[in-house]
Amino acid sequence: MSDVDYGQYEAGQDSGELDQLHQASGSEQDAGSQFGVYEQDHSAAESTDFAQGRHEEYEVPGGVRYESDDYTNYSHDASVDDHVFAAEGSESSHQAEFSELDALQERFGSAFAQGTAFSGTGN
Repeated sequence: MSDVDYGQYEAGQDSGELDQLHQASGSEQDAGSQFGVYEQDHSAAESTDFAQGRHEEYEVPGGVRYESDDYTNYSHDASVDDHVFAAEGSESSHQAEFSELDALQERFGSAFAQGTAFSGTGN
């Protein structure tokens, strides 16, 4: 009589798949403006008048006549006018956009086989 032991045999196959997707997007914008207007006025006026006078006149019988004049006139005029005007300004704007996409795709497969040997004894 003989004694034989048969083992086991197993075989198989596995497969899998991984898909991953990440997406992000955005935008930003801003604007600014600054303006200034400056103005300055100045006015001045001056006036001086000066008058001095003397007038003598006489006549005596006999045809003698005497006349004397002393006059001083002085006039001074001045005028000052200042005007300053200034304007400044600035404008700025900014715009940015972004978009990003990350994708991951993986496929995998495996195969396996497993067997057990047999052993036997014979008579």
